[in-house]
Amino acid sequence: MKRGLLLVDIQKDYFPGGNVELAGMTEASLKAGRLLSYFREKGLPTFHIQHLSTAPKAAFFVPNTEGVEIHENVKPLPDDIIIQKGYPNSFRETSLLDELKKAGVEEVVICGAMSHMCIDATARAAADLGFNCIVMHDACATMGLSFDGQAIPADQVHGAFMAALGFAYARIMSLEEFLK
Repeated sequence: MKRGLLLVDIQKDYFPGGNVELAGMTEASLKAGRLLSYFREKGLPTFHIQHLSTAPKAAFFVPNTEGVEIHENVKPLPDDIIIQKGYPNSFRETSLLDELKKAGVEEVVICGAMSHMCIDATARAAADLGFNCIVMHDACATMGLSFDGQAIPADQVHGAFMAALGFAYARIMSLEEFLK
């Protein structure tokens, strides 16, 4: 079964000094970088997903700003496929499905940000479209949230979404498990 790597929204705005710093983003991006190297060494297809905010008063991922750029830890090569999106689901109104089909990909390995938003939406869409999915939990990052007056720390948000995806949509793996 041919695999393809989806590197979702590993962009500068999510790193320290960016407009929306995520918990553990640097560490997650380093593991995503190791995954990217593995896929390149094996000659397997990789797809960088880049979010561009189109909202008039967007706080992050604003086109033509440094924050929208893909981080150097997963720097695309000149021939790498970069798919730009405007929604959490990386398939919505993009060429991702066509590119995956063209490359003969049957199983997607997903990493990036945010666990509770774009990783979740992309993994569910990929599974619904018939792809086998692996989500690399330690190559993903997110932020703390709040609900009904309760603060939910980032590690709990991440854990809840990984558990939910692992229930029916994806195999949840660590980088070390995957590389074995």
